[in-house]
Amino acid sequence: MKRFLLLLGLIAAIAIPSLTSGILPSRVTETTLDPALTHTVTRGELLVTITEQGTLESSNNTEVKCKVRGDNTIIWVVENGAEVEPGDELVRLDTLLIEEEISERTKFAHLAQATVARAQADVAKAELAISEYLEGRFVSELASLRKELAVAESNLRSAKNMLAYSSKMADSGYKNQVDVEEKEFAVSQADLQVQLTNTKIDVLQQFAKEEELATLRGNLNAAKAKLEAEEERLRADQHRKQRAEDEFGQCVVKAKRRGIVIYPTGEDWEDAPNIEEGATVHKDQVLLLMPDLTQMQVKVGIHESVIDTVRPGMRAAVTVAGKTLEGEIASVASVAKPAGWWTGNVVKYDTIIQLPNDIGLKPGMSVEVKIITAQHEDILKIPTSAIMETHSGHICWIRQDDQLVRRDLQLGDSSELFAAVQVGLSAGDQVVIDPLANVPEAQQIATAMIEKSKQPDAEQAE
Repeated sequence: MKRFLLLLGLIAAIAIPSLTSGILPSRVTETTLDPALTHTVTRGELLVTITEQGTLESSNNTEVKCKVRGDNTIIWVVENGAEVEPGDELVRLDTLLIEEEISERTKFAHLAQATVARAQADVAKAELAISEYLEGRFVSELASLRKELAVAESNLRSAKNMLAYSSKMADSGYKNQVDVEEKEFAVSQADLQVQLTNTKIDVLQQFAKEEELATLRGNLNAAKAKLEAEEERLRADQHRKQRAEDEFGQCVVKAKRRGIVIYPTGEDWEDAPNIEEGATVHKDQVLLLMPDLTQMQVKVGIHESVIDTVRPGMRAAVTVAGKTLEGEIASVASVAKPAGWWTGNVVKYDTIIQLPNDIGLKPGMSVEVKIITAQHEDILKIPTSAIMETHSGHICWIRQDDQLVRRDLQLGDSSELFAAVQVGLSAGDQVVIDPLANVPEAQQIATAMIEKSKQPDAEQAE
């Protein structure tokens, strides 16, 4: 269908001379062909080139990035292309949210500091409780039990003495057996009291002391853990406060060196630049570029149909600001740029051309790049305007003995203006320029091609 539309346009071009025969000269015939409409085939040099449009950029850009977290609004930005000195302001960001964060973080830092002070007091109290128990309560309890033991032992000795006295008196007949039994019971009671007191002392020294120390040491460890947690919270709050204060200082971006500043290139599908007053930017987004003007390059997109002919190291003629510089291809992308409506769905590969140092080159300048993909010496060549493409191949017409003779061609490499002829012509042949407009046979072939292209559509419609 596309070929049909193309050929339909060709037929329209053919029909125009007949519609305007009353105004323009009649169409030339084989015997009246103007010599100016022919070209003499010669041998010579053929340069195969690819021509693309691009823009200048620096290969060494110092990026000025946003250092403030979150979304931030630009309230002022330096003009694109401005020359700046070290310390000059480049961008100012809105600080309202950061000022509120600093106030909030300052409050939390003070609260955390008070909590740390309380936790430190709890730790000191827990440490003192251990010393107080070991050097105070434990000593006091042990002394009390030992005093109680001494009393019990004294009572036991007294009871034993009383028992001995009662036994002697009973043996002499002065005491009865009941009195002796009472004294024996008193001795047993006193002995039990001594054993009980010894047990209390053992329990205090072996169990109660360790149990109390375990409790006090646990309280101390808990107090220390809480102190560490509160200290970590204080450090976190202080860090957040310090970070907010640092970001407040980053809201005014200043130049670190002398040079020009340019806005970063937006994406192809975007209508407006990312960097402008009122725009929203985020952390680590590139705000501005400060290019090194001594290292300039050109980035162009090469169509997928010819990308295989382009290699690093090839020469390229770059025309900029009325002068032509000789550059060299530095790199060819291995992956194509995404195609979309903004590129006309054309697939292209980014190609970088390195330029020599030249005064006056600035980023953003429009350039025309002509890449030399092949150079042929002493080759037979024909103008591309003399070639007609058909279903069976390429053809042309030559002027021979006042007649127009069709020739089948086998072509080699080609440029925008000329193509290399391998078979079909010889040096000195006079080929007809624009055969579709000047050769009736070419017009008949075009008409037949159109009719043939209509047949599948007609069959499909049926």
